[in-house]
Amino acid sequence: MANKNLNAAKEAKKDEFYTQLEDINNELRHYREHFRGKTVLCNCDDPRISNFFTYFAYNFEFLGLKRLITTCYKNQDADLFSQHQSEKAVYLIYEGDKNGNNIPDPEEIGIHPLKGDGDFRSRECIELLKQADIVVTNPPFSLFREYVAQLIEYDKKFLIIGNKNMLTKKEIFPLVMQNKLWVGCTPMSQDILFEWPKEMIEEALTDGRQGSKYRIMNGKVLGRSPSIWYTNLDIKKRHERIILYHNYNSEDYPHYDNYDAIEVSKTEEIPCDYDGVMGVPLTFMDKYNPEQFDLLGLTSGRDEFIARPTKRYENPKQYTNGRISNGGKVNTHANILYSKPPIGKTYYTADNASGFLVSVYDRILIRKK
Repeated sequence: MANKNLNAAKEAKKDEFYTQLEDINNELRHYREHFRGKTVLCNCDDPRISNFFTYFAYNFEFLGLKRLITTCYKNQDADLFSQHQSEKAVYLIYEGDKNGNNIPDPEEIGIHPLKGDGDFRSRECIELLKQADIVVTNPPFSLFREYVAQLIEYDKKFLIIGNKNMLTKKEIFPLVMQNKLWVGCTPMSQDILFEWPKEMIEEALTDGRQGSKYRIMNGKVLGRSPSIWYTNLDIKKRHERIILYHNYNSEDYPHYDNYDAIEVSKTEEIPCDYDGVMGVPLTFMDKYNPEQFDLLGLTSGRDEFIARPTKRYENPKQYTNGRISNGGKVNTHANILYSKPPIGKTYYTADNASGFLVSVYDRILIRKK
């Protein structure tokens, strides 16, 4: 029934969508058991043209939903993560098929005006939020941290899309450490592609950054964004243990010069016989099982959840392709010490460093339980 409904939804799909129906389906198929008997709120969408509304309305009976509520924000400014093209703010309520055709007909959908502009922070939208069991949407990127804070304040279950770099922010990573938020099922390495408004498509085609900024699929321009799903709904992969089979050695797992931890550049290479602190890439969160590992902090930034370095470099200098510049950035990352200048890499020197330093990208510090 779900596939039949999705196919029907695709046939009725209009041009102006942002989050693709396929991406929504690929993620939400892992959460079916969470939705039975629940009220779902999509509060950052135009419900009249939203793929989130389409997904839940056409799968209402299949998922066993109690109620679907979607709200529309009134704004004429274009935004990648919500339509913002509505003339008035409204909210829609759908409580399932009434005539037996398994299609959400217009007469079955209650359309109600909002007094304000539909901002998720407004009092009337918060009242709708209070009615919801699960919130599913793609909130505005610029308001992501504030949006998550509201969900936590009102103790809501959620499944939302956000920039993957939000993981390292002071408002988000502590929630990860406290097991109040985690990464969804779609791999962090997999692109989430968004359909753009006409003006953004024209701009993208003009600057010619295909591959890095957009892709053309089936003749349609789709924008790329380093986005992932965030949730606090329990999922199977969160309890799957990583099978560890690599053995530790100091050459393959160098110790950081400024953190009491070793470098593990790939999650699949976590050593099975090392019990100390390890620095792993952000993509580790795809495999993170809180029953197998402890999260200890990050290696960049200056907030309370940041792991403190064992040293601060004095008078650092940066060397890039023979050019020397201020090397202050070396104090914002974990660094690996080399006895010789590494070929083809940016490196640093400092008065209190006994060799040549190469910084690694943001690392999550972990330890096996």
